[in-house]
Amino acid sequence: MPPTHTPTPPPYYHGTKADLNLGDLIEAGYSSNYGQRRKAAYVYLSATLEAATWGAELAVGEGRGRIYVVEPTGAIEDDPNLTDKKFPGNPTKSYRTRQPLRITGEVKDWQGHAPEQLQAMRERLEELRRAGIEAIED
Repeated sequence: MPPTHTPTPPPYYHGTKADLNLGDLIEAGYSSNYGQRRKAAYVYLSATLEAATWGAELAVGEGRGRIYVVEPTGAIEDDPNLTDKKFPGNPTKSYRTRQPLRITGEVKDWQGHAPEQLQAMRERLEELRRAGIEAIED
């Protein structure tokens, strides 16, 4: 398990399609937005709008993508799905935590990716799914 720390100062973001309110908590223990939708042991967050945008665009559900400004209520750690596997040093500033995230705001004016980029990412995720590679690592 990677060391827990607060590697990047806030703000932190969480991309999703869930319609939530200021003060709500985003908690582990619910079905993941990705992969086989297993019960999530972690909640994911990022210090970049780019990573949160992917989260909002790729999350399951019919609603519109949303990016919330969040505050961790406990320790966070580097997301092992990205760091030292795909992007050494965590340039995406992606993290996870077992503790809830409190919603402190919402980014309303974010820009999504071009349709071609979004389709290419969905195709890549589908290739990984067919190969048996789960998007979320516990």
